Amino acid sequence: MSASTDRLIWIIGALREHCAWTHALTHRDLMTYLVEECYELLEAVEDRHPDAELRGELGDVLLQVVLHAAIARERGAFDFDDVADTLSAKMIRRNTHVFTPEGTLRGSFPSSTAEIIASWDAAKAAEKAGGEAPSAVPAPTAGLPRNLPALMLAQKALSRIDRAADARLPAGLEPAAAARELGERSAAVLASEEALGDHLLAVAAAARGAGLDAEAALRGAVARALAGTPGNPAS
Repeated sequence: MSASTDRLIWIIGALREHCAWTHALTHRDLMTYLVEECYELLEAVEDRHPDAELRGELGDVLLQVVLHAAIARERGAFDFDDVADTLSAKMIRRNTHVFTPEGTLRGSFPSSTAEIIASWDAAKAAEKAGGEAPSAVPAPTAGLPRNLPALMLAQKALSRIDRAADARLPAGLEPAAAARELGERSAAVLASEEALGDHLLAVAAAARGAGLDAEAALRGAVARALAGTPGNPAS
């Protein structure tokens, strides 16, 4: 660890020991703070805030990691070094196109994104199966956090299914079919992210006017679509 990282860990440890409020924090208490800090970081990136603000927001997210590690250390589970070591090992395992199993650089590297994604997916599948080639292919959406925002969940689920060799997008959700569902407005709605955003906002406004929860509606639609996708538990 660098001197800066060591000092940060010491500061948080001192706060846990001598600040009653910080000492009382639990993993569950920090959940809301973590979500809030991540959204503030996203806003800083999206709105292109000055680098000094971006640095500060990154620090706020890092604070959450250090706090969680400090709480875990106190109960003898793991510490910040363990978190860093676990992440390093994971990056080496998952990025077999860059690293050898020993963590050294390979002699050559793939140049196409398709090769990199295929290598990542294969390494991840082998890891989930305990380090060996899986005998049964897991559902392409296995492991997606259930608490993702509905729109993000929908996009990630569709992307994973589309990339899977043995899965097909649910009927009506292929890009061309989905565009047809929009009817005559499809060209205008899909012309740009701005136009698409305006359309989604209008849908949310209409749902609100009808007394419907757009977030819950989309989450339910994703669940129904996944239930009809081969390889998923509900199919």
